Amino acid sequence: MSLIYCPECGHEISANAIACPNCGRPIQAAAPPVEKKVVVANPRVERGFPTWAFVPIALLAVLLLVLVFVAFRQNDDQANTNVNVAVAGKRPITEEPSRDSRTVTIPPSGETQPVTIPNQSTTTTVPGTSTSIPSTSTSAPVAPPPDKGTVVIKAQIAPTRGAPQSARNTKFYLLDKDLEAILSEARVEPIEGNTLTASLGLAAVFPDRYGDFQKAAMRAIAKHVKYSGTTGGSGSASLSNIAPSEYYLFGITRVGHGFALWNAPVSVIAGDNNLNLSPQSVTEIEDATG
Repeated sequence: MSLIYCPECGHEISANAIACPNCGRPIQAAAPPVEKKVVVANPRVERGFPTWAFVPIALLAVLLLVLVFVAFRQNDDQANTNVNVAVAGKRPITEEPSRDSRTVTIPPSGETQPVTIPNQSTTTTVPGTSTSIPSTSTSAPVAPPPDKGTVVIKAQIAPTRGAPQSARNTKFYLLDKDLEAILSEARVEPIEGNTLTASLGLAAVFPDRYGDFQKAAMRAIAKHVKYSGTTGGSGSASLSNIAPSEYYLFGITRVGHGFALWNAPVSVIAGDNNLNLSPQSVTEIEDATG
């Protein structure tokens, strides 16, 4: 048995002794108490999501991004397909001849009307007018006002001798009624032995004799004038801002001892209208009185 010294009194005592027999001091120390460690959980962690929960959330987020990408990709493909189909199905545009520009030729008529000078033995004729206006093919389009037309009149006269000439300084009118109807409704009496249109010719050649008739006739005509224009040296007159409609073209000019008279229906469309009047024959009036 081994011996040890008492730490209190110094006597030798057995190492297995519980206490010193001399002073009674306890030799073997009591077993140390077992320390209990208490782990306190972090309240913030308990209240939040557990760490393992972030893994499925991340997977769901990645899956959602993939689905959104696939959806946008399909929409783009579909849009491209629609564009390709629209382009493939588009028909080529072909230009059609424009209806906003035309050329109309108004030929003279072969009808005649007797012109009689009162108290004179001389009789001559006045060429009548045509009721038909053949239309030629349309020309190249010109950008006109959307609802108005432009009328260009080209007039010539055919004298009894020589080549046709331009009808210079001749005033043309677009009337809303026929010339004969206007004068008849206004109760303008013709010159004795003549029709109303023949009387206009006589008054143009002899205004000093038939001035009263000429004034009465022009007053009646003025109430039905919608547009007017005077030809220049080339025999052309331009009328603009014409409302598309049906009109009656009227013009009269003195040529020496005769006259040329135009009276024909015309149709005006929006755009350019070229009225090429065929050379109008000149009616010569012989005055026995000189």
